Amino acid sequence: MASLAVGLILEKIASKDKDFRYMATSDLLNELQKDTFKADPEIEKKVVQIVLQQLEDQSGDISGLAVKCLAPLVKKVNEARVVDMVKLLSGKLTVAPTGKGGKEQVRDIAGIALKTIVTEVHGPTATGVVETLTPLLVDAIEKDNSVEVKSDALDILSDVLHRFGHLVVPLHGKILAALLVQLASPKAGLRKRATTALATLAASLSDDLLRQATKAVVEQLKDTSLKVDMIRTYIQTIGSLSRSVGYRFGPHLSEVVLLLITYCKEASENDDELREYSLQALESFVLRCPRDVSEHTDAILNLALEFLSYDPNYSEDMDEDEEEGDEEEEEEEDEESADEYSDDEDVSWKVRRAAAKTLSAVITSRPEMIALLYQKACPELINRFKEREENVKIDLFNAFSDLLRQTGLITKGGELTPSSPLYLLQQEVPKLVRSLNKQLKHKSVKTRVGVFSVLRELVVVLPNSLADHFASLVPGIKRALEDRSSNSSLKIEALVFTRLVLSSHSPEVFQPHIKALSSPVLAAVGERYYKVTSEALRVTGELVKVIRPASGQSFAFESYVRPIYGAVEKRLTAQDQDQEVKESAIIATGLVISILGDKLQSELPTSLNLLLDRLRNEITRLTAVKALETIARSPLHVDLSPILAPAVAELTSFLRKANRALRLAALSTLDALATNYSAQLDAPSIEAIVGELSGLVSDSDLQMAASALSLCVSMVAKQPQAAGGAVRDKVLPQTLLLVRSSLLQGQALQTLQAFFAALVQSNTASFDSLLSALLASAKPQPSGSAAGSSSGITAPLGSPTGTGPAGKQAYHSVAQCVAVLCTAAGDAKVKSTVETLIKNLRDSGAKGAEPVQLLSLLALGEIGRRRDLSKHADVEGIVTSAFGSPSEEIKAAASYSLGNIAVGNLHKYLGFILAQIDAQPKQQYLLLHSLKEVIARQPVHVSRQVELQSADVDKILRLLFSHCESEEEGVRNVVAECLGKLALIEPARIVPDLQEHTKNPSAFTRATVVTALKFTIVEGPQAVDSFIQASIAEFLSLIEDSDRHVRRATVSALSTAAHNKAGLVADHLPGLLPKLYDLTLVKKELIRVVDLGPFKHTIDDGLEIRKTAFECMDTLLDACLDRIDPSRFINPYLVSGLGDHADVKMPCHLILSKLAVTCGPAVVAELDALVEPLQATVTKKVKTDAVKQEVDRNEDMIRSALRAIHSLAKIPDAETSSAKFKTFLSGVVRTGTLAEKFNAVQHESDTLVATDAMDAS
Repeated sequence: MASLAVGLILEKIASKDKDFRYMATSDLLNELQKDTFKADPEIEKKVVQIVLQQLEDQSGDISGLAVKCLAPLVKKVNEARVVDMVKLLSGKLTVAPTGKGGKEQVRDIAGIALKTIVTEVHGPTATGVVETLTPLLVDAIEKDNSVEVKSDALDILSDVLHRFGHLVVPLHGKILAALLVQLASPKAGLRKRATTALATLAASLSDDLLRQATKAVVEQLKDTSLKVDMIRTYIQTIGSLSRSVGYRFGPHLSEVVLLLITYCKEASENDDELREYSLQALESFVLRCPRDVSEHTDAILNLALEFLSYDPNYSEDMDEDEEEGDEEEEEEEDEESADEYSDDEDVSWKVRRAAAKTLSAVITSRPEMIALLYQKACPELINRFKEREENVKIDLFNAFSDLLRQTGLITKGGELTPSSPLYLLQQEVPKLVRSLNKQLKHKSVKTRVGVFSVLRELVVVLPNSLADHFASLVPGIKRALEDRSSNSSLKIEALVFTRLVLSSHSPEVFQPHIKALSSPVLAAVGERYYKVTSEALRVTGELVKVIRPASGQSFAFESYVRPIYGAVEKRLTAQDQDQEVKESAIIATGLVISILGDKLQSELPTSLNLLLDRLRNEITRLTAVKALETIARSPLHVDLSPILAPAVAELTSFLRKANRALRLAALSTLDALATNYSAQLDAPSIEAIVGELSGLVSDSDLQMAASALSLCVSMVAKQPQAAGGAVRDKVLPQTLLLVRSSLLQGQALQTLQAFFAALVQSNTASFDSLLSALLASAKPQPSGSAAGSSSGITAPLGSPTGTGPAGKQAYHSVAQCVAVLCTAAGDAKVKSTVETLIKNLRDSGAKGAEPVQLLSLLALGEIGRRRDLSKHADVEGIVTSAFGSPSEEIKAAASYSLGNIAVGNLHKYLGFILAQIDAQPKQQYLLLHSLKEVIARQPVHVSRQVELQSADVDKILRLLFSHCESEEEGVRNVVAECLGKLALIEPARIVPDLQEHTKNPSAFTRATVVTALKFTIVEGPQAVDSFIQASIAEFLSLIEDSDRHVRRATVSALSTAAHNKAGLVADHLPGLLPKLYDLTLVKKELIRVVDLGPFKHTIDDGLEIRKTAFECMDTLLDACLDRIDPSRFINPYLVSGLGDHADVKMPCHLILSKLAVTCGPAVVAELDALVEPLQATVTKKVKTDAVKQEVDRNEDMIRSALRAIHSLAKIPDAETSSAKFKTFLSGVVRTGTLAEKFNAVQHESDTLVATDAMDAS
């Protein structure tokens, strides 16, 4: 059928009528584009001939359609025909110009056709086409004297090399030689095309040929007699090669950088292009060869700063004159300057722009230079904001924004210490604001947008930095918002900045300027463009917080109430507006009512009913729920009676919805209403809420369960009679299941404890029944019975029975709930409960009593930590008797219990524990754990009294140091934790002792004391910090210890210190990093082979330390990025880790993902080296007889690698910078089964980003 249709079309194409030919060619194109098209050999031959014939049609429209036909045609015909087409078109391409237009048109069409074929051909056909076409193109370049022919051939050759450079490896030498000749051509166009082709070829060249090409170009640059235009060409070539091959160009930098700097400085006064090209090449070195350019970075930085102010035709006197004049004169002079020095007359601005981009490259790729950049670059950038050329000025703003963003990435909101980049930035803020303020007076919208973008970054990175300078910025903000001639981008930038600065500074800063700001902001609320309106509404919300702050500061805000309410209410009532505006209006309304509601009594019913309508609308309900919560938590106690009942009904119905965010928001809002409006909630509403809550108390979503329980606590506390019965009957049984979950922890566990305490304090449930239900959760139940049924509390059907809680964590959860329950009920209940628990322990010999014994020990410890149990005779003896149990869990629980009981009465029980450690050598490990509990529970905050006495500390120290050399690793670990926790209490005595023991001849002792260091470095300021600061270098010097266990302990301590208090180790990193890097490499001397008879087993003793070293690097990259050169770490150390054991690969994948975000240029420069280990991981196949565990482990590893690859793919210019990575993505990752997994990883990442954005909102 296709052949018949094509045959009819071919007949029409032969028509002499141009219109017939055009329509027929169009029909042919449509046929060729059909997936079902398939012609027999004869028709195929005719189609090819006709299309080639139509290419030469006198009508340009027809020949254009014929070119379009080539795209589908080369995919539908066999390889031989495509090759014939290429030969024919190549012959037409090399037709020499005769001065007649016809020949030139044929050549032009042939060139376009060949480019189309090269772009569309694929698979085996591509090989034949490329092998045929490339020699023809090279011959045309070498032999033909026609500039036009050579130009077309070079363009097509660039396309061939871009797609198929790896297919013509045998011709690389010949191609290179031909291109190097063209670089010396007298024709600028040929030189430019040759440069492009050479850069494209370089991506697939071997190292030898790349060295040959670079050497040839560098030798030419060294020739002092070379013409200036040739020098420019060779410098452009150097920059193009660098951008193309990345790190492979590194070995050639040493002589090239110096050459370029020399040319840049010594170029003639009028040769600004030479300076521009030199700076662009240096920029490419910084971005693409970060490791090898390190030694030259200072020189490049100095050069960029020098030429940042390069303006030979513009004197400083002009700037001084401008500053002396008034605002109008300044603007006029700016315009005159711009007119006087146009681009045609003065191109020095290109040099300054290139210098700014080079500086930006240094800023983004060298985080370790941040302090130096603030000293050198920051003042110069601020000074150059007066730049007269707008394009350059925007690049300067971008460079400064890069500096601010890099500061934010490095500090991540850290402390403002004198050595911190944030401190250095703070010192520059006054000059920065002065300089930016001058720019806000410009008429140029583009300039003012750039100013606000810099200010926005400043507020994000350094909150509260504009407190002393905001007054000077107000006129600029007002002018931007009131400027009718400006576009919306200026208003949006001004509004975003205003919102950020309002939310990050104290209200007193802005109150004097409310009159000036409120009018333009409220006017912007009425703008037509939705982005301006929504942002103005957000600013209005922040303005409301400022005029009446929560701190109660006096400010005459009454005159602003009606205007603000009117502007917001108008947007709230409007229906025909964008979703973003609707949501912003709802949020603003919530803020207005919650802060100014007492001044809007007459308007409240209308506004509240509007919010209720939005609550009932599926599109706006989530935002309305959050707004209602804001109102419900208002200290004004706004009268919600007009909407309370229907709103509560709606919120209750939301608890059944599938939207998790909506359920969480509804729970939080109901909690606010139950807390502040409990008297207005009727019993049916409360019962309905409780009925929905019972289904949310589950370990499938602990955050949801915690919110639901928190609401229960609020209702029981405020309305015990109305809520008590429903909570007891519907929610309590679910909590008795939840408390048995091994997943229960954190906020959910704390809320559950508060729930049980609230039940007892409100008499909702009796203490005895609750205690029995909790203790029964550990008792074996007969089949079919429910835990807690004997106490009158019925668990729901399907509750787990028979074996007590699901895991070890569940016993701890139950024990904590028992302790909280007792302490909430009073001392009498504590006494009776302890007696019950002691009785359980004495009766523990019964069969199946182990769960009861375990729970009793843990509960006794939790109660003992909160209350003194010394009145109960021999409680310590009863607990220690459990040390003889055959169950490890019982022994651990007894150890935990004894330590916590001792916390309740140190005077009585600490001596007992110390004596037992000496007297019971077989129980030392358990007793040391008890001692650890005692030490860990001691308050160390300066405002709290330390309970351990000096004599106690002495005894403990002697005991601990005597056990440092224990053969059991578990004992040594407990000793280390005890020493570390003890150092927090008595730093002056213990830190020097620990330091002294770093020189102990025993490796066990050295490992123990350096492990103890981990436990002394905790978050928040501590008395021990100054002692650690003085001695940490000696501890960390053990990273070179001869014993691998000591080295690993030191690396672990370094990681902890970097995570908790980076300032302790930051100054020592230059000496530590090379040693840490060395520990990431595989050491053959640590690999041994064990002969097991039938087979041999390889053991790698260095595996754990390599894993620990990479985990430490992960922490350091988070905490001390400004002290690390990422390029030196990536290759070879991270590359080595990516190809290491599976346990090492996982942390390496995480590190790579982080580096892709924080140090993109450094990662892009090493992409080629990263591809090989990543490809080996994602393509690894397990053996056919592999067990399920091995299969799952390999799948996890592949997903981990794909996450890292996804992070790499998101780096700007990643695929364009590395042909190898691009091929890896298209040929491996995005094909076959890997494509499905990669898509799943992308979806997971996008979902996570969306969730984070939703949480942030």
